[in-house]
Amino acid sequence: MNILSTEHLKIGYEEKIIVKDLSFDIQAGKITTIIGPNGCGKSTILKTLARIHKAKSGFVYLDGKQIHKIPTKQIAQKMAVLPQSPDAPAGLTVFDLVSYGRSPHQRGFARLSEKDKEVIEWSLQVTGLKDLMDQDVDKLSGGQRQRAWIAMAIAQETDLLILDEPTTYLDMAHQLEVLQLLKKLNKEENRTIVMVIHDLNHAARFSDRMVAMNKGTLMKEGTADEVMTSEVLKDVFHIEAVIVKDPKTNKPVCLSYDLIEAHADKTLKQATASV
Repeated sequence: MNILSTEHLKIGYEEKIIVKDLSFDIQAGKITTIIGPNGCGKSTILKTLARIHKAKSGFVYLDGKQIHKIPTKQIAQKMAVLPQSPDAPAGLTVFDLVSYGRSPHQRGFARLSEKDKEVIEWSLQVTGLKDLMDQDVDKLSGGQRQRAWIAMAIAQETDLLILDEPTTYLDMAHQLEVLQLLKKLNKEENRTIVMVIHDLNHAARFSDRMVAMNKGTLMKEGTADEVMTSEVLKDVFHIEAVIVKDPKTNKPVCLSYDLIEAHADKTLKQATASV
């Protein structure tokens, strides 16, 4: 069953076309990761899926309905979106931040209900932040801060989470901390997750499905074994990659890679010309 689908999407800004003709499905209850080089349209696609950016043509369907025909509040009750590197106002506590996730379920400026408080407490508990609920968000570590934003997103009680580079600027331990939390939410809460990640090995390890993009074109979609191949990575990133199996997870791993010589020469010429 598909929770989110696109049909012949054409996306751009003014006259510049970023994505040309995109049709793919997001399966309910799965983790789907979009990969691709910088500037290929990954974040723009997420914004379009979340109705933040309007496509020039084509359609996005949420639960089988055209997303632009669904009221905003209903979308917020079905989909939670975590943008890249979000900022919280100074002095905002973890509890206050997470409580904002209850806004789609409230009327006007009503106080938090008992139901709201229960969901907030659960969100803090599942993200391991209950002991930090009174701390200021801007005083948390990178991993803790990202977990706080995820707690706010899951407090919306949506079936679908959309995250744009949730591990950006985090060290290796904090990246795993965030990705393991998302995997837990997927497995234990049946949350559908769509995200952009730059680290190919993390994408393969934590995803059920991967979507590879390059220059606004869908190059390949499927399981990690189908997408993380030398041939696909050559087409998408212009690299010669050595792919092996991780003995612990049985998922494909990019062990090492080199730039394809012709592409490396072209990149060097472009960099020299711009100096």
